[in-house]
Amino acid sequence: MPPSPLHAHLIPADCPPSGHTHAWRVRLPEGADTVRLSHLLDTAVAPWWPEATARPTLWSEPVPAAAGSTIADRRLRAELHRPLGTGQAPLRVVLLAYADGRADLILVAHRGFLDAASLRHVADVLLDRAPAERHAPPASARLAPADAELRKAWSVAEFAGRVEWAAGDSSAGDRTGVVRQALRDTAADTSGGALAVATGLVLGRYENQDTPVVGALTGHPGRPADALGPDAGTLLALDLSGARSTAELLREAAHTLTATWCDRQTYADLVAESGGRVLAGVLDPVAHPADGPTETYLPCQTAPFPLTVMVRRRTDGEPELEIHHRLADVDEAAARQFARHLARSLEQLSADAQETAPEDIDLLGDEDRDALVALGRPARPLEWQPQRIDEVFAHRAAERPEAIALSCEDHSLTYAELNNRADRFAGALHNLGVRPGERVGVCLDRSLDLVVTMLAVLKADAVYVPMDPAYPADRLAYTAEDAGLRLVVTALEDFPAGQARTIHPEELAAGTAMAAPAPGRGNEQAAYVIYTSGSTGRPKGVVVPHRNVVALLGATREDFGLCPDDTWTLFHSAAFDFSVWEIWGPLLTGARLVVVPYWVSRSPQDFRALLRDERVTVLNQTPSAFAQLVEADRQHEPDLAVRLVVFGGEPLDARGLRDWFDRYPERRCRLVNMFGITETTVHVTAQTVGRKEALSGSRSVGPALPGWYLYVLDERQRPVPLNVPGEIYVGGEGVALEYLGRPELTAERFVTDPFTGGRMYRSGDKGRLRPDGRLEHLGRLDTQVKLRGFRIELDEIRNVLLDDPTVTAAAVVLGSADAGDAAAARLDAYVVLAGGDTAAVRRRAAKVLPEYMLPATVTALPALPLTANGKLDARRLPAPAAGAPAAVAAPSAQPSPDSTEASGTGLAAALVEVWQDVLGVPVGPDDNFFELGGNSLYAVRLAAAMNERNLPPMPMRELYLNPTVNRLAAVLAPGDQA
Repeated sequence: MPPSPLHAHLIPADCPPSGHTHAWRVRLPEGADTVRLSHLLDTAVAPWWPEATARPTLWSEPVPAAAGSTIADRRLRAELHRPLGTGQAPLRVVLLAYADGRADLILVAHRGFLDAASLRHVADVLLDRAPAERHAPPASARLAPADAELRKAWSVAEFAGRVEWAAGDSSAGDRTGVVRQALRDTAADTSGGALAVATGLVLGRYENQDTPVVGALTGHPGRPADALGPDAGTLLALDLSGARSTAELLREAAHTLTATWCDRQTYADLVAESGGRVLAGVLDPVAHPADGPTETYLPCQTAPFPLTVMVRRRTDGEPELEIHHRLADVDEAAARQFARHLARSLEQLSADAQETAPEDIDLLGDEDRDALVALGRPARPLEWQPQRIDEVFAHRAAERPEAIALSCEDHSLTYAELNNRADRFAGALHNLGVRPGERVGVCLDRSLDLVVTMLAVLKADAVYVPMDPAYPADRLAYTAEDAGLRLVVTALEDFPAGQARTIHPEELAAGTAMAAPAPGRGNEQAAYVIYTSGSTGRPKGVVVPHRNVVALLGATREDFGLCPDDTWTLFHSAAFDFSVWEIWGPLLTGARLVVVPYWVSRSPQDFRALLRDERVTVLNQTPSAFAQLVEADRQHEPDLAVRLVVFGGEPLDARGLRDWFDRYPERRCRLVNMFGITETTVHVTAQTVGRKEALSGSRSVGPALPGWYLYVLDERQRPVPLNVPGEIYVGGEGVALEYLGRPELTAERFVTDPFTGGRMYRSGDKGRLRPDGRLEHLGRLDTQVKLRGFRIELDEIRNVLLDDPTVTAAAVVLGSADAGDAAAARLDAYVVLAGGDTAAVRRRAAKVLPEYMLPATVTALPALPLTANGKLDARRLPAPAAGAPAAVAAPSAQPSPDSTEASGTGLAAALVEVWQDVLGVPVGPDDNFFELGGNSLYAVRLAAAMNERNLPPMPMRELYLNPTVNRLAAVLAPGDQA
């Protein structure tokens, strides 16, 4: 069938005009006969395109310099890269005549008008190398006017957004870089199909996609070899799930690239299935020959795809990869890495390896792999002496017996008093039958006795199991049973003990003054068990030995300047592992620990007053809790003594720290972002956050701590390329012993390090390694949701909302107005505002997010609900704000010239009724269907409802191009607008 005019625009519609343009240059050693050239152009070439707007003319220009000189080469490059102007013919013919008698003939054409082979054919005719009769465009391939509206609509669905594994330059504009990579295996298949499959394999690994979509621009497969015509184009959705072998992928790709034109709907469907990310495209190597001494082919003035891949032949005839990359999306280093991995993939797609599975293709060579393994290791070793926690505390107590160790409200204990009271408690525990290695429950509010009891359990050579008294009774009962607790120290009168005995701290204090026997277990034995949430809803106990905590202090003491002069706070629940750092950090370094009562921790104003009055110097906070403290601090003079703030527990968005730096400059207060996991002993990495990181919105959590190390691996535990997201694995001194009583889960998550043979923990967190060894934490692997076929990272939407200067906190969840209706599924956003309104927030987000990622509702809250650990409590988010979201201005939603008439009766009135029935919200004549909550599923229902009411048929294209009642009515029934 003849090609649709739209196929001239299969190049991504959001690329600059120069992305549609390529050029051919022929050197004429003896100069050119301008008269003959003009005659052939007018009599042989121009008649091929009778339309006046398509007829090319000859431009001739003398260059006052010899061919090959700097001036001549600069003029040649400028002409090759000069795009076609608006309203110009889609073929430009230029002759540059040099001072030494030589000349260059340059042809610049739109790909939708002439492909690479056609450019050569035109050059052959103009230079009398072939008769005009041999080459002519088929009648069906004449250039048709561009469908600008549909191109504009498709541009919304095309690749949009940040390439996470590359450092794009937002100021680069249309500039394109070019990188080349030799193909070492000369037997590698360099056909278009192999190139597309190899590109998809690399793209799938980089983007974590099972079905990456690759664009392809090729010569028209059904056109005679000598005929002129435009490029063909299609999209290939590659199945990398394992259901296809590489041989099958190659066969399918080859078939697709040699098939006839894809129709418009197929293209639109593929774009939709790809999640709107057409990031890479290939140019058919058969259609793009090598440069020679007298001929040069420029495949694109600027890259039509963010990554545009082709194979060229060097002057020695050997193939090499050539990647044109948009600098706004992909930097040179990332493009070079992509090219290197693409070359390895292409080389492995040789004939003798085609029956392998796609996942067997290894992107990394030994050198790359060794470098990545080394990159996740700290620059300096851990200098420490493995010891028990209580042993180190005893040394501090002996050094500073009269110094205040612990304070809570009006009470305090010196190091000697804390040591003696803990000894008394330990003796009482021993008398109650607690034996070495036994687990003892500790369910106390934050208080002096909470810390005393924990230390006493360790002195009794037992293992403490912290529980929060605010937890539901069922959870407390489950923990006590799962941990096999025989004894629980608690002040709760109704603790659901089950088989366990409960005892009040005062009963321990009233016991014998005799200390427990000296501990006999080593530092490698368990010190505590902290229960964390499980993916199935069943909490699991993490068993951590003494030595891990001591190692953590050894890894941070010097860098953080931890010393006896510091004052810390215990802000978090003892059942949250952040408290391990808060409690033992000060007590193992001789500092003072101020216990923050629960009611003070819930009031940012009261907590700030405590920080001021107690002259706290070391503060540990989740980012969510710290945001509330920052807001409270704004109402006072900046008089806090805090010198170090450590963030942990959840991802930090550094952009929210800018106001803090205005009040507490970096020289006065150091902020450190630490990534950690309960199973790896609180912290793994450390990143100092300064104003620079705050302004850039850095997500870096820094390099591994001394003694710890990390990898970013794929599902086969292979290192992923630099900057590419993967799963974070942690090894070293912080790895916990096990999940209590869960051998299968322990074996699944605590795995053998394939590079050292030691143990490492599989975190379930997503991250990427930067070239300097810093880790970027990208959230949980399970925060990805799927909505109407699109895979969406909720954190990405949250980050866009936080970019709004009026938003101080944000959360995004997948919600639904009707759990049983797939069309009702939606994204709901919750924001805390410092000014403005939710309509403005959504309008700004609409400028950044593609439509399918735009929250359907934006609800303002005075504060985000937090758990006892200071993290977002999604269960306590209220129902979204009622009503349709505020309208967002969009170019496609401008009223039609006849809007006043169309909003009356007739078809427009009927459309208002059917839209309201389908969407369930009030509809105005100029409201945008998609901004009212419409989506592709609702669009299908709308068409069906219109058919049931005998209204005119509605092509989907028309709804997308005319998404208001007035405009749609004017298109569907131009004569019935009243």
